[in-house]
Amino acid sequence: METIRWGIVGAGRMAGTFAGDFAFVPGAELSAVAARDLGRAEEFARRHRVPQAFGDYRSLLESDVDVVYIANTHPQHHGVALAAIAAGKAILVEKAFTASLAGTREVVRAAQTAGVFAMEAMWTRFLPAFAAAREVVAWGRIGEVLGVSGDLCAHRPYDPTDRLWDPDLGGGALLDLGVYVVSAAQAFLGESRQVMCVGRFAPNGVESAAAITIGYASGATASLSCGFDVHGAGRLTVHGTKGWVEIHPRFHHPTTISVHRSGVLPRIIEAKAVGRGYAHEIMEVGDCLRAGHQQSQVMPLADTVEVMKVLDECLAQLGRPRQEAAPES
Repeated sequence: METIRWGIVGAGRMAGTFAGDFAFVPGAELSAVAARDLGRAEEFARRHRVPQAFGDYRSLLESDVDVVYIANTHPQHHGVALAAIAAGKAILVEKAFTASLAGTREVVRAAQTAGVFAMEAMWTRFLPAFAAAREVVAWGRIGEVLGVSGDLCAHRPYDPTDRLWDPDLGGGALLDLGVYVVSAAQAFLGESRQVMCVGRFAPNGVESAAAITIGYASGATASLSCGFDVHGAGRLTVHGTKGWVEIHPRFHHPTTISVHRSGVLPRIIEAKAVGRGYAHEIMEVGDCLRAGHQQSQVMPLADTVEVMKVLDECLAQLGRPRQEAAPES
């Protein structure tokens, strides 16, 4: 498999940002885009020089793409992912993977049964600075890891017509911002056992912010927060028995980490990303497909399920529905 041909489902902000990084990945070709509005798909194709544009995702699945990047709204991921798997297409699914734990488990089961590659597009895990932090911890530099603390806030004016605030489109702080802090904590701490979540709410009932406390099977704990109604640094700290690692703001696309140990001067590690940072996950998918792997070792499907387990419980505690969109005919 010399050149890997990609298709994108969705022509929104995230899809456009992602598309820009194909220029930095040899052997990856963006060859098709699909959106429910054909005109929007055609405009996206013109802007990003994509050869094919479709007005529905099923037409894209009938094309010669090897991988489908699913970048529509959270509740729609589930149906598109299942259809892509049935068509034998590898999938990279934007985070949050689906709108519910049940939906995530169904997609994972389908991919594993079909022997089709599947991965969550948690780009942070593939960025060099974040990878460096995981290496420092794995080497034991800060001793036994017993905690993670972090926040990710991005102030967004309340607009019930915007996807970020629309409950029917999976709006709310948890699936857009909470997924980052929960996934980052899971990368260092593993399996959760207890989850406690409190939140603030917008006028339409969507959570505008959430504070999450997690207890893990190892005995470690995490204290996390996210919000659309406040500003914040976007800092993540990994706490160990001999020191700590700070992933400098904004931690979900970091370039710098610092390693702190008792009695030792801090060590600063800088690591730049390729392009805007999405190139690294595009490379990972390509490497996995060429090697015949059905999932990534950096972002394995078990981690995706674990992250969604926490998010699903948080939504339940806040009284928020967890429901996938009905499949398009």
